[in-house]
Amino acid sequence: MAKKQKSKDMSEAKLFAFIATFLTIIGFIIALLTRKDDEYVMFYAKQGLVLFIIQVISSIVAAIPFFGWFLGPVLWIFFIIIWILAWINALSGEKRDTFLIGEFAKKIKL
Repeated sequence: MAKKQKSKDMSEAKLFAFIATFLTIIGFIIALLTRKDDEYVMFYAKQGLVLFIIQVISSIVAAIPFFGWFLGPVLWIFFIIIWILAWINALSGEKRDTFLIGEFAKKIKL
């Protein structure tokens, strides 16, 4: 019975980790308010926060005339690829650093 309960807990953790990465800042806030003590969820919630920061920077760069018109779409494509990788990692059941953002997320102390 204990093993089944642990499996259910991990399923919930994976769901909240996915929400934290999928919804970036909103997912981070949801995780912070509901699962702050869950190490797995917060690991991915921090990555969701870093994803949000990348999203904001991409938007700012894309708004710059001429320079941003080329670099903006490149940054958005990069963001989407990293975002999808974060979803996959969050649903894996293991704490995996998402390419490039994992190291930044580890520096966030809550």
